[in-house]
Amino acid sequence: MSVTTEARPETILRRAIPEDAPKLALLGAATFLTAFAADHPGQALVDHCTHEHGQARYADWLARPDYAFWLIETPLGAPLGYAMLCAPEIDITPDPGSLELKRIYTLPGWQSAGMGRRLMEAVIAEAQARGAPSLYLCVYTINVAAQRFYARFGFEKVGQQQFMTGSVPFTDWVLRKPLV
Repeated sequence: MSVTTEARPETILRRAIPEDAPKLALLGAATFLTAFAADHPGQALVDHCTHEHGQARYADWLARPDYAFWLIETPLGAPLGYAMLCAPEIDITPDPGSLELKRIYTLPGWQSAGMGRRLMEAVIAEAQARGAPSLYLCVYTINVAAQRFYARFGFEKVGQQQFMTGSVPFTDWVLRKPLV
């Protein structure tokens, strides 16, 4: 069910803290599952969500100073979306000192409410503040809507790589946005 614009409460964007690991794990699994359930094998998808979106995984990342997370939630604290920034973990050689937008998701029904823009702007501002010359991200080659979203922020294709969901490979585009 989609929440109408009129029924949506104001949302709060903030930096995530270690105590947010349960919220990020829940959001990570829910958004990955809804984004990829149509064409990823079920068990591989469940295994991926269990491992890559587990609470312990987020707790580890939140404890590291080189990672940054943003969380969007309702005034009552219900998590709606998040973004993750880290050193590049991509198959091409990035510009030295660059960063990667590793994850950016909002719950279905809450998309098209400006949350993606707010998350992206926060990530770009942080990357610039850290002096990164470029910001990279990876996007599923068939996710045209996401590719259009990233293009609006100046991201361009610079390569491709395989993304593994369990033992099943999928192809992602590697995109880059110059920051300087």
